[in-house]
Amino acid sequence: MSFFDSDIVQQEAKGLFEDYQSLTQLGGDYGKFDRDGKVIFIKKMEEMMDRYRIFMKRFELSDDFMAQMTVEQLNTQLGQFGMTPQKMFDQMNTTLERMKREIESA
Repeated sequence: MSFFDSDIVQQEAKGLFEDYQSLTQLGGDYGKFDRDGKVIFIKKMEEMMDRYRIFMKRFELSDDFMAQMTVEQLNTQLGQFGMTPQKMFDQMNTTLERMKREIESA
């Protein structure tokens, strides 16, 4: 069975995509959130990033050809912007940490 034929992989991919879209859309109103809303938003973003990191690790560890091609495509796309998947995650974590500090200092 192909990596992408797995029901688990398909469900997680769909869930991640939907959660990412929802959080991105919700993030447009981040400045209007009260302190508790901002804390919840940051926590949800951290949870989604953890799930995404695990999902990507599954691709990396798979010996499925299409999974490996997906990893290579991601590396190529990010490489065009001078990024790697690790840099992408690090940047997101830095942004979330900055957001946390702003909440604490307010």
